[in-house]
Parts: sequence; structure tokens; C-alpha cells
Amino acid sequence: MHPDHEKLAAGFVTAITTGDTEALRRLYAPDARIWHNGDATEQTVEENLRTLRWLARNLHDFRYEEIRRDPAAHGYVQRHVLRGRLPDGTAIQVPACLFVTVDGGRITRIEEYADSRATDALRAHAAARRAAREAKG
Repeated sequence: MHPDHEKLAAGFVTAITTGDTEALRRLYAPDARIWHNGDATEQTVEENLRTLRWLARNLHDFRYEEIRRDPAAHGYVQRHVLRGRLPDGTAIQVPACLFVTVDGGRITRIEEYADSRATDALRAHAAARRAAREAKG
């Protein structure tokens, strides 16, 4: 893999797991798009930063393990397992694959394929938090 892409990929993972949205913003091209297979939607950078900020706040011991990266024509492919624990102690383990397009040293597109069943506990936690906020009025 190109050394610059390896550095970018490592910095990207570190910024996600530490909740460093400013570093993430620098790694993304301003018009980057992030697509997820779970809901088949495409996020803007700002929408994705909200999602990643939520993960960093709601997962304890948030980490990526079993990381494998390979070069791609215009970036890299990363396979990993996202792991952590919800506030109630529920373990999260999400196998995923990212197809990352890089241009000018910045991420311009990510296509993320994650095991959607493995995210059920995350989705339930998010729904419970939303319901609690709405109940408060």
C-alpha cells in the first residue's frame, strides 16, 4: 500500500476512536461522501462526523481490531472488526469493510459494508436515547 495511504488510514482510525472530529474534518475532502450498506444512504462530511462523534461518546473501549488493508486503484480497502461496549455493558462487535477513495491526500469517498445484524444493539441504544429525550419534552 502507498505509504501516504497507510498514514492516512491509520490517522483516520485513530481520529474515529478518539472522537477527534477536527482531525477527521482535515482527513476528509470538503465534498466527500460516505455511503453505508445498512441504510443505503450517503452522508456528507458533517453528517458523518455527527455519527462518529456519537459512536465515540457512546462506546466504551471503542477500538478497531483485526485491521487488514490493501491498496486499491484510487485509495485502499480496509477490513476490520469494530469493538466496544455500550454504557450498559453490552459488547459490540461489528465486522466491516471500507472501500476508501483518496485524492490529493484526502478521503473523497467511503463505501462501508458492515454486518447490519451486528449493529442491532447500537441501534436499540440510539432509539432508547431518542425516546428518553423526547419524553423530557
